[in-house]
Amino acid sequence: MAFANAAGGTLSIGIEDGQNLPPPEQRIPPDLPDLLRRKLAERTVNVTALPNVATAANGGQYIELTVPRSTAVASTTDGRYYLRVADQSKPVTGDDVMRLASERAALPWETQTSLGVSRSDIEPSKFQTVVGALRASDRVKSSVKEKTSDELLDHYQMAHGPYLTNLGILCVGQQFRRAQLTTAPVVQFIKYDEHGQKVNKLVWDDHVLNPMELIEAVWQEVPDFKETYELPDGLFRQNVPAFDEVVVRELLVNALVHRPYTQRGDIFLNLHPDRLEVVNPGLLPLGVTPQNVLHTTVRRNEHLARLFHDLRLMEREGSGYDKVFEVLLSQGRPAPELVEMHDRVQVTIRRRILKPEIIDFIAKADETFQLTQRERIALGLLARHDALTARELAAQLELLQSRRYSLG
Repeated sequence: MAFANAAGGTLSIGIEDGQNLPPPEQRIPPDLPDLLRRKLAERTVNVTALPNVATAANGGQYIELTVPRSTAVASTTDGRYYLRVADQSKPVTGDDVMRLASERAALPWETQTSLGVSRSDIEPSKFQTVVGALRASDRVKSSVKEKTSDELLDHYQMAHGPYLTNLGILCVGQQFRRAQLTTAPVVQFIKYDEHGQKVNKLVWDDHVLNPMELIEAVWQEVPDFKETYELPDGLFRQNVPAFDEVVVRELLVNALVHRPYTQRGDIFLNLHPDRLEVVNPGLLPLGVTPQNVLHTTVRRNEHLARLFHDLRLMEREGSGYDKVFEVLLSQGRPAPELVEMHDRVQVTIRRRILKPEIIDFIAKADETFQLTQRERIALGLLARHDALTARELAAQLELLQSRRYSLG
């Protein structure tokens, strides 16, 4: 049920924990796959189980049980629900059952063609830009790059049959078609002074830009993002950005890719003298919480995430938030603050550098030991707090199981 309610999956039955192969002499009774299929059908609703007898390299047999993604909510016959989140199957209870039902549309928003827009009704400049970027990307397979421009529309789910999908309209469609989607992203930048009064406002609400262009426009057109600090560095001084470009872009990418496109609402960038707040409509994907965001990946818009990944705008495996942690902590700033409210998610990053000496410390440690990303995050937390116990560090890293982070 957990696999059916998530993205599907495969269970290997007959291989012991810690082993890669079944016992060489193991044989599966011929009637067991059919029995497994029948018993699962009797105990679950909306779960398709496809058992298959497989033979391993050592000659032993085991059952490969494939569970496709369900088009409806899967449950037990007595009304229990489960969802696969990362490497755990978790029960779904209370109000989350309603969220699961609302997010489990039979046809994802991205692939719907309800507007009936012809696949030829694209904006040529946007289409050529996207196709050119895909052909130049080292993340796109050679076999995909060999496809015609029209075939790329189908490959990335931007078109289906004679029509553009919602994803196609969003990324390569004409302006008025994008406006017809009603949930196409709108970004508002609002600057406040120390008294909480608005002193500047920029809005991207005319739907001229697709999501990829919005990221570039926001970064280039907000003058406050170009401000820098001067910090002493021996006899010299070094410039440190008030808001790091990597951090701002990652937060924008997360806001655009992981928002629910079935829900209206603008993306707000609220700039205060001491902090930047990025507010996105909708809740976190079911299964993701502010406490497990560092090590849990749930893709709400699978095809948009795939397109952004192949365009080198994001890391598909969910390391974007980790990157935000890494950059902020290595610059002596506090970790980002993630808050989930009743109808929106807010990420706050602080402007002030609390400990400038951390910048040189992390740089020298990285140069000496070639630290991994997770080691830089852990070292940044330790440096900012001077000292932490293992339990306190695990709590700071928001780990369910401390063994998931190898600290070296």
